[in-house]
Order: sequence, then C-alpha cells, then structure tokens
Amino acid sequence: MAVSKIKIASIIGVDSALDDVVRLCGKSQFFHPENALNFFSKTKNFSPFKDKDEMLAPLKKMQNIVSAIDKKLEYVNIDDFEASINEVKDYVDYLYIKIEKLLKKKQEAVTAIEAYGKSLAQIKPFAGLDINLSEVSNCTYIKARFGKLPKESYDKLMKKSEVESNPYVLFFPCTHDEKFYWGVYFAPLEFKAEIDRIFARLYFERIRIDEKDGTVEEKIALIESKINDEKENLEKINAKIQSFWEIQKDQCMRFYTKLEELNTYANIKKFASKYHNNFILVGWIPEENEAEFSQLLDGLDGIEYSIDRVESEEKHKPPVKLKNNWFSRPFETFVKMYGLPNYNEIDPTCFVAITYTLMYGIMFGDIGHGLILALVGAFMWKLKKFALGPIMVRCGLSGAFFGAIYGSVFGYEHVLDPFYKSAFGLDEKPIEVMASNTIMKVIAAAILLGIILIIAAILMKIFLSIKLHDIENLLFSQNGICGLIFYISLVVALVGQMFLNIKILSPGYIIFLLVVPIFLIFLKKPLSDLLLGKKNWQPASWGEYISQSFFEIYVVLLEFILNTISFLRVGAYVLSHAGFMMGVFIIAGMVPAPGNIAVVIFGNAFVIGLEGLLVGIQVLRLEFYEMFSRFFEGNGKAFAPVQLPCKSLGNTG
Repeated sequence: MAVSKIKIASIIGVDSALDDVVRLCGKSQFFHPENALNFFSKTKNFSPFKDKDEMLAPLKKMQNIVSAIDKKLEYVNIDDFEASINEVKDYVDYLYIKIEKLLKKKQEAVTAIEAYGKSLAQIKPFAGLDINLSEVSNCTYIKARFGKLPKESYDKLMKKSEVESNPYVLFFPCTHDEKFYWGVYFAPLEFKAEIDRIFARLYFERIRIDEKDGTVEEKIALIESKINDEKENLEKINAKIQSFWEIQKDQCMRFYTKLEELNTYANIKKFASKYHNNFILVGWIPEENEAEFSQLLDGLDGIEYSIDRVESEEKHKPPVKLKNNWFSRPFETFVKMYGLPNYNEIDPTCFVAITYTLMYGIMFGDIGHGLILALVGAFMWKLKKFALGPIMVRCGLSGAFFGAIYGSVFGYEHVLDPFYKSAFGLDEKPIEVMASNTIMKVIAAAILLGIILIIAAILMKIFLSIKLHDIENLLFSQNGICGLIFYISLVVALVGQMFLNIKILSPGYIIFLLVVPIFLIFLKKPLSDLLLGKKNWQPASWGEYISQSFFEIYVVLLEFILNTISFLRVGAYVLSHAGFMMGVFIIAGMVPAPGNIAVVIFGNAFVIGLEGLLVGIQVLRLEFYEMFSRFFEGNGKAFAPVQLPCKSLGNTG
C-alpha cells in the first residue's frame, strides 16, 4: 500500500570498535549499508579500509573441496556455536588436506583404470591370434607389426594388386567389423623398410601393444583382472570419502555457516571509511526498527551515532521497501518487473492488485475455469513457492465471480439458470454475453472501464505532484490538471454528442475546456519556470520550441485516444472466451459418444491454458502502457539489508 519509511543511521567510533559495530549491523538483519565516501560531500580526509579479505579465500577453498566430492554445503543454526577466524581457517585447512589426500588416491585409481582400459582396447581386437607375444617380441630376424587395415585396403591386399611380387607381404587378420580388419604382418629385417612402405600405402594404422608376455588371451585376462582390482580399490576409496563426510558433515556445515557469517561482516566493513584513527559507517534502516537499533548501539563502547529522517531525496536516494497487505503483496512481482518507485513516489502495488484482478476476472469469466486456475496457483505456491501462484489464486477467484454473473461453468452457459430463478427470480442468467443486444454493451463497458482507470492514473499523478511540489507536472502536464480537464471534457463531449444526442460542443466549451488546456500543456515548460520565478524562463529559440512542442501535443492527443481504445481488448476477450467455448461444443456435437466427452474435457483444458496466459499478458500490458506510464517512473533502488546465512542469527538478544 505504501513505501516504508526509511531512516539513515550514521555511526562514528574508534577503529577498535568497528568489528563490534559491523557484527551488530549484520545480526540486526535490517541494515542496508551505504558507501560513506559517496554519502558525504566533504570527504577529503576520508579513506577506505584496506583490510585483507580474510574470509573469501577459505570460503572458496571449502566450497571447491566439498564440491569435488559431489556434496552440497547448507546453512545450519549456529546460535550455540562460536569459532574464531583462526579456528575457522584451521578447520578448512584440515578438511582440505584430508579430502585432497583421498581424492589423490581416487584419481590414481581412476588413472590406472583408464590406462588399463586403453591397453585392453589395444590388445582385445587381436584375441584370435594364437601366438606368444614375448616370443614375437624377441625375434631377431623378423619384426611384427600389429594394427588395423581399412576394409578396402584388405580387399586389395587379398587381390595382390598392391603388393607387387613381394612374397613377404602377408597380413594375418584376427577380428574385423564393417570398416576395419585387425591383425599382424611380419617383415624380415632386410625387407622391413619396403614392406612398411607397402602397408603405409594401404593406410595400415599401427597399434603398439605394451604387454609382451604370454598369449593375447592371457594378457587380456591379466589386464581385466587388474581393472577389477582397481575398481574395487576405487570403491573402497569412495567408501572412505563417504565415511569421512558423514563424520564431518555436521561440523562442516557449522563452520561453513560461520564462515559465511564472518564473510558477511567483512563485506559490511568495506562500506566504512577511515578518518584518522576513527571510522564512519552509514546505512539505511526501517523507521519501525529505529528503537531496536538504538538499543543495540547503546550497548557498545567507543562509538557515537545518529538516526535521522530523509530530508531530501535529491541529496541522498533512499532505498525502497514496499509495504503491502496480504492481498496486494503478491503483485509486487509485477511492480518490480517495471521498476521500483522512488522513495517519495506512490507505491502502485495496491492499484495494480485491484485493477489487475478486476480486469482478469472480467476477461476470464467462467466459474469452472476460474476455480481450476485458482487451484493450480495454490498448488504451485504450496509445492514450488512459485511467485505467480498467489496471483493466479486471486485472478482465478475473480474469474469465477464474473463467471457467476455470465452464468458460465466450463462453457455450459445455462446450467445455472434454475439457480438464478430460485435465488433471484430471474428466468435466466443475468448477462447473455453472446446475445446481439449485449455485445455492444460489453464493448461500451470496456471503454468506460478504460476511461475510469485512465482518470484514476491521472489523479494519482496529480496527487504525487502535489506531494513533490512539482508545479510543471501538477498544472501543465498531460497527466496533470490540464490533461485531466481536457480528457474528461473530450469524453463528456463525445458521449453527449454521439450517444446521448446532447449538444455540448458550444464555442465556450471548446475554447475553455479543450483549447485552453491543450494550449497550457503546449507552454508547460516556460509557464512553470515563470511561476517558479526563474529568470531564464523563455526558451532559447521560440521557433525550435514551438516546432518540438507541436509534435509533443500531437503525441499527447494520439496517446489519449489509443490508450482509451486499448481497453477494447477487455470486451474482446469477454466475447472471445464465450466464442472459444461455443466452438468446443460445436466440435463435440460432431463427435459420437463417448468421444464428445473427451473433446469437451480437452477443449476446456486448452482454453484454460491458452486464455489464462493470453489474458494475463494483455492485462499486464494495459497496466504497464496505459496506466503505469502516466504516474510511475520506476527508477527507485531496492532496500537490500545485509542478511546472515542463517536467519535464526537475527535474534541478537
């Protein structure tokens, strides 16, 4: 409903008290620090604290080593846990050394398995070769070459087309697949170079086999045995890592939380400035926490402090903390998408909550669809804390309410007629959306709703301008008094002339209610400067000012028209919703039972999903472009108090 009141806390003290101050500010959970060097205008003798960032290195060290064993660090309650900086560092070093030692052994096992696996992959294709590897390796006059040949090369070799007349070019295949043959060829020493060249032309790819003892089958069995041994060793190491983690888990979480806490304090310290042997720390606190914060600071020695109101947003830009009731609070998500209000601006959340829920319900009017949407939103919030969940609940209930007015339940338009007759004495539902005499009324109601909401947005801008003493926007803006007079006068004239057949556009009406407001908007800059008593109130070039203002006035007039017409989409979606469901039942009537039931169910699900999304987007567009742009700038900064990793630490008592 509003922006919470914020105060600025300035704390000055001796250097030795800084650690106690930042600890208190951090535990308060509502202190938003500001850089003292940027906050004060006279900072000639100020300097930033240049303490080493002691916590960041051990924090990253702990995160990296725990991540290396695929574990996650979590925050825990450490109200009864105390540890100094040195104790935290010692524990991180101990944890790192222990885990690193186990990881080193694990890596050795993994490397061994990979090496044995590579050897196995090299020798396995030669399993069919019935020779002793050591005997082949020890041959004095003959050299063996193990490897693989492409299938095309092997075929050529068999045809003797590539081997000339050399009788020593022989290849002994072992295994093969669709592309290669694995095998060995033997070359006498005196012909080795020539035979190697021949096989090179055949694209022979040599494979060097490391194992040289025994037969191929024996070596395969030996390597597989070593792989199994290393895998068992790896399982034991993993078990040791898991056992060590189970023992250290709770203690590790406590030290991790403490480390994050100390790192938070160190980050607050960066905002302080040094002044001789003293420090200055400033920050924002909510007005509602002033008494509590003062009580905490009163318990510290060696400091002085002041907590003051924000005198001017121009000098210091206070952060913004939105404060809304239970109904409006979920819609802060939409407001933050556009931006936060400035500290002295109006928080539009309540306005958005009411108008968004209202327009969504009008456009999505169906009891069944609305209740389904509300249930889905409730489950999304309950299970996943999805931010749109509570908004869907409110919009769904609004849709169900307007569905009761339209008499629509899952597209059945007359199922509630007996209820209306017994409860209200009506022959049928209150509004027949698709009736020929109703369509124009729906369109007119949508335009009327748009006019009311645009006027409400302009009134909010006028109220804000009064609050900020902004003469230009209050009197001469298209969203100020002149714009309001022009817009209301134009609407009244058009409605009276076109629909009520009342002659309103008299010369006096046109001059004083239409022409004069537009003329004042045209001259808003020089007129506002003149009222404020500025000497240089006239534009540097009247010609340039007139030409520029002419196009601005054209845009203003166009925006008034287009913004109003944009609300036609509200009525259009009321009609399209009924039209969609009519189409579903027409298709269902063309399908024999029980298929028609499936068509109705699928059609309803499709309409809920499609229209639920489209209506949400269209209403949000109306909020942002037709209303927000009139009174909301959205360039505020968020109130971001320092938060300790464990919220239970917020209790400083």
